[in-house]
Amino acid sequence: MHRVFMILSTADIIVHEELSFPYATNSMKQGWMDQVRVILWGPTEKMVAENKKFQDMIKMLQVTGVEIIACKACSDNFGVSEKLENLGINVQYVGTLVTEMLKDGWYQLTF
Repeated sequence: MHRVFMILSTADIIVHEELSFPYATNSMKQGWMDQVRVILWGPTEKMVAENKKFQDMIKMLQVTGVEIIACKACSDNFGVSEKLENLGINVQYVGTLVTEMLKDGWYQLTF
């Protein structure tokens, strides 16, 4: 089984439009990976909460079967946890999750 998790921490929307979102989408649609998780971390969480275009891009990922998770510690710091949850994003503490995925052999990409 091939699984990848992608940590999205940059607030640069061009990086996500041109790189991270297309890769996540195609990984599922083209069957490159069996499971894809996108972890929103830090500034990216604030972008999702405030930017309608970014919210629409997240919804497209969700439709393709990509799991979207946000770091609760970061989203609490930015005051956006509730907004992210209302967008259907799983908000949780991710330190242990990331550690377990690494130990379980997941591939990792960071943007």
